[in-house]
Amino acid sequence: MNNSIMSTNKKNYRVTTTLIKASIVASLGGLLFGFDTAVIAGTTSAVKTIFQLSEWSMGFVVSSALIGTILGTIIASKPGDIWGRRESLKVLGALFFISALGCALAWDFWSLTVFRLIGGIGVGGASVLGPMYIAEVSPAQIRGRLVILFQFNVCFGILVAYFSNALIETMHFDILKLQWRVMFAAECIPALLFITMLFFIPKSPRWLASIHRIKEAKNVLAQVGELRIEEEMAEIIESLKSTSKHIKEKLFQRKYFYPIFLGVTVAAFNQLSFVNGYLYYLNDTLNEIGATFGGKFQPVIIGVANVIAVTIALLTIDKIGRKMLLLIGSWGSAIPLGVCAYIAWTREFTELFPWAVAAFILFFSFSQGAVIWVYISEVFPNKVRSKGQSLGSFTHWGLAAVAAQVYPVIVSIPKIGLSIPFVFGGVMMILQFFIVWFFFVETKGVPLEHLEMRLENRNLIGK
Repeated sequence: MNNSIMSTNKKNYRVTTTLIKASIVASLGGLLFGFDTAVIAGTTSAVKTIFQLSEWSMGFVVSSALIGTILGTIIASKPGDIWGRRESLKVLGALFFISALGCALAWDFWSLTVFRLIGGIGVGGASVLGPMYIAEVSPAQIRGRLVILFQFNVCFGILVAYFSNALIETMHFDILKLQWRVMFAAECIPALLFITMLFFIPKSPRWLASIHRIKEAKNVLAQVGELRIEEEMAEIIESLKSTSKHIKEKLFQRKYFYPIFLGVTVAAFNQLSFVNGYLYYLNDTLNEIGATFGGKFQPVIIGVANVIAVTIALLTIDKIGRKMLLLIGSWGSAIPLGVCAYIAWTREFTELFPWAVAAFILFFSFSQGAVIWVYISEVFPNKVRSKGQSLGSFTHWGLAAVAAQVYPVIVSIPKIGLSIPFVFGGVMMILQFFIVWFFFVETKGVPLEHLEMRLENRNLIGK
């Protein structure tokens, strides 16, 4: 394999083509994650009509993917440990393909729901194993920047899905018989690309070390540009020993109350904004309001705002800080949500509605959308970090499933229904501001061990 050097750091690492290729390929799982999340927005109206679904049934079709996501986050790590991150990502790619094809060929409510569930398992698994693989092949000094590729691709995948849906709409397929099926089938293309490219990247060196294939692990470290191979391998082995010592440590103890409070709160407010409700039912919501600007490409405006915001956040999160981003994002999200609520209630200034939604998504992605996973990964002590991350992820996806289930039911309430989620989300963002202001700690630039001691000294945590 050609492994030419693209740039060099004399001390610890070099950036190689293998490293770049491995990081990009693994991050494509994030693109599939985002695509699978957003593609449903263009299909809900046709699916509801052709299968004669109630509001609750339509909500269940959408939320079934999120139930799958919860399952995926729970079960993904075990296969990743047994078969390896790369091989498990291949299986997840196959699940994305099966889900896309199955949804495109769905013959009734239950078949569509089951295939959506399968896709959700792929989403949940990818959210665990994609960043894990990238972190394990990356030199420590640039690990954060490379792991960021996954989060960027989630947002980019959402944009691609919205653009794909809009493009398919311009092709004038029969709306009920074919258009929605083509929208689902479009995901087969990136899924096949993802699976194929995974055959051309190395296995995780940390996983190879965990099954005592030390020589192969060292070879991969060399391929991805690690210059201190022996030292790095010693650190990996020591880390594996340390992890095994703490695997039985319980999370739900009084001494961990404060980090649990922080992790659950940041995850909960992320979804109490109703963001996933807006994203999953975006086309229906925009059609209900009746704004004409942008036509079929209105959702693309929101997708572009999402990508721009997460890019800015990822470039500034280590400068501005996690807490400050949350504080800025609270009011930055609450104000446009208030505007959306007013327009939905009065049906005045309807042409401003897509821009208000875009402003909300921009501030949301800039703040809590970018902060949540970083903050959850930092506030839990080493002994229970993996369990804490699982709790935060479960909270996030569980509430996302609730939002997806109840959104169509709420908006179907005559006259006031469409405004309710925006009012609720705006109030939650204001409440978030005060909770973050009074109770959250800043984690920017604080070594994890020092942060752990700082959290232990807070009054909310017991000894």
